[in-house]
Amino acid sequence: MGKSVPQCLGHLDLRKSVVGLATGAGAIYLLYKAIKAGLKCKPPLCTASPICIARECLLPGEGALPQEAPAPEASCVGRPKGLAIERERHGRDSGELRRLLNSLECKQDEYVRSMILHSITRCVYLLEAEVREAREASPGPGVVTHPTSSQARLHPETSLAGGGRVCQGVLVTWRGSGSRTPAPPSSPISPHILQASACTADDIMLVGDMLDDKDNSVKIQALNALKAFSGIRKFRLKIQEHSIKVLELISTIWDTELHVAGLRLLNNLPLPDYVHPQLRRVMPALMEIVQSDYILAQVQALRLLSYLAQKNDLLYDILNCQVHSNFLNLFQSTQPGSLLFEVLVFAERLSEGLNAPHYRTVKWHYNEQSLHAALFGDESRLADRLLALVIHPEEEVQIQACKVIVSLQCPQDLGPRQSSCQSSHSYFKSGE
Repeated sequence: MGKSVPQCLGHLDLRKSVVGLATGAGAIYLLYKAIKAGLKCKPPLCTASPICIARECLLPGEGALPQEAPAPEASCVGRPKGLAIERERHGRDSGELRRLLNSLECKQDEYVRSMILHSITRCVYLLEAEVREAREASPGPGVVTHPTSSQARLHPETSLAGGGRVCQGVLVTWRGSGSRTPAPPSSPISPHILQASACTADDIMLVGDMLDDKDNSVKIQALNALKAFSGIRKFRLKIQEHSIKVLELISTIWDTELHVAGLRLLNNLPLPDYVHPQLRRVMPALMEIVQSDYILAQVQALRLLSYLAQKNDLLYDILNCQVHSNFLNLFQSTQPGSLLFEVLVFAERLSEGLNAPHYRTVKWHYNEQSLHAALFGDESRLADRLLALVIHPEEEVQIQACKVIVSLQCPQDLGPRQSSCQSSHSYFKSGE
């Protein structure tokens, strides 16, 4: 209380100096500790592999990698062996696809089920893509490439002229004067990669059961997952069992994303004959999708109908389907090239079916507003639309339009000997 103001200010300055000095010393100490810890720790493992979304799984009887295990060895083409959904600290991978399939059996809400199915789809695609890349990189044992005049590649354990030979899978290439250049050995597919083909038929049935889910998003993701599995040959017969269910979904639910997913799956499968009765029932729905305004669904529906038009027992059902009065608008040059190409292929398949001898022997009766009347009837303006497409900017559309014109003018049973087509079968005027 007896101190003067200058003395108090001096004490405050002294305290500030001490606090500042202590703070600076603490900061320097922390910086020193951080630098020391950074120098002592090991550098992070770097691999050339991207972060992918599928993991390897360990084979039965195989132990986990130790904590200090090195990263997976890269293949001879510079790509790592294996995929990973979440690359772990030391490169160890586990069966992510199997865990996803197991989690699908648990009770989850609609959103979680949808995301699990989406992850399964991505896993299957990436795992199969890696297997294909590995097969392309390693032709496998016993494959001998064709030698040229300047070099020759020989199979392992094959002797070379002049005493040289190939040892331990290393290909020796002779160049010119006799110098030898060893080529790196091919990299076989890693046995530890979890291939999507390692899944079972029960897994396919589990995914297929999701088609009965009440949520449309789950159904769509299930269709996408089945489409991914359909690229594996061993699963196609099992997935075919869901064809009728897929057709039912397409015909009863008006959802463009579901239509695209279901039609993409059907276009990737060989449809068996027992599905044809269901196909007849859903034919009007397929024709409605073709005449919708969603290009992706239209393209997929046209691809399926082009395939079905080659079936003798389904051709009449397709031609007798009712269509809108403006169906020929699909042939306008303003339509996207992808859609024009598919609708032209569809028209060519129908024309070929009409001109087939076994179909022409029967007198068929069509509805007034049928697809046959719109494309091949007496009042059809298809010829005008085709002539306009001959000068379309896209070459594939031009070529396909010419194919349709030829198929309309020249029935198949006329044979190659006749140089000109009979006018009675032509859908074009003589002046054109």
